[in-house]
Amino acid sequence: MSYRIIQWSSGNVGKHAIATIAGREGMELVALYVYSDEKSGNDAGTIAGIGSLGVMATNDRESLLASEADCVIHTPLPSLVYGEAPDEDLETICALLASGKNVITTVGYMYPKVHGEALEARIEQACEHGGSSFHSTGVNPGWMGDMLPLVMSGICQRLDQIYVQEITNFEFYPSPSVIFDMMGFGCSPEDFENHAARYTNWLNGLFRESIQMVADGLELELDSITVHSEFEVSTRAMKIAAGDVASGTIAGQRWEWAGMVNGEKRIVHETVWRLHEAIGDQWPRGRHSVKIEGSPNMFLDFGDQWNDDVLLSTAVHAVNAIPFVCEAKPGIRTLLDLPMITARGGASR
Repeated sequence: MSYRIIQWSSGNVGKHAIATIAGREGMELVALYVYSDEKSGNDAGTIAGIGSLGVMATNDRESLLASEADCVIHTPLPSLVYGEAPDEDLETICALLASGKNVITTVGYMYPKVHGEALEARIEQACEHGGSSFHSTGVNPGWMGDMLPLVMSGICQRLDQIYVQEITNFEFYPSPSVIFDMMGFGCSPEDFENHAARYTNWLNGLFRESIQMVADGLELELDSITVHSEFEVSTRAMKIAAGDVASGTIAGQRWEWAGMVNGEKRIVHETVWRLHEAIGDQWPRGRHSVKIEGSPNMFLDFGDQWNDDVLLSTAVHAVNAIPFVCEAKPGIRTLLDLPMITARGGASR
């Protein structure tokens, strides 16, 4: 079967998605939505840096809603943090679903029930209207902190605690929009307080979704999900891949989300994000890991070289989900609902 696909946005993740779709048998890129007038009218392949594909980018939203396609890969920077319209992503997702297109996004809403019945019902109603399915994914959350612990649980007799740790040095991450505009690095502590409300709301939503989905997958009833955060400022001016960072500005963030049962942390996500290795000496070092305490005890250490292009993996996980989402029954389809997502066609000669 061949799938007709619309790519929604052409940033770092979107460009990888375009290249992956173009190189995959059984997938056809039929349109690219872009947010700027400058990109509109340009060839999608040229924008992605892979040569002409004969598909012209457009910023005409209504024409794409009225067009025919099987699936939309929706990968903009999240509107809950970036831009002036926090609900734009949700409105776009629901409009696409209602128009009859399956949607796979990387902006959040991975487990919509966490956000309340009204939001969950809104997405379900759009799916029902269009006979379409919705799925949200990513590397973490979306794979490392959710799918992997659930897979590992399959060889556990008893689970006392799941501890997911993500430790990232963003010194070499080249996106100013993500590092400065979205994550708030490089802000003074005072400016970060003003920035933090939207950022924190989005971030808490992502990791609460992940923890709740894992808990539901294990039939573990949580009492609450707690959050703790700490921040460090730079002690000197720095130049990183995304740009210049002034002394005295936010250069480190540590977050912990914990699913609680009877006062005990049962599912924990800890993230440590630095703009340089010298930041936050009191915080954990290393890379990414998943630890399960129980019977048996298990520890999966990803190591320093576990992935040389996480942005590519983010895009590819969404593209690889296309056949599974398109073949699913209409409605919200989380990783608890879908078969294991594999790279169908990715190993062909």
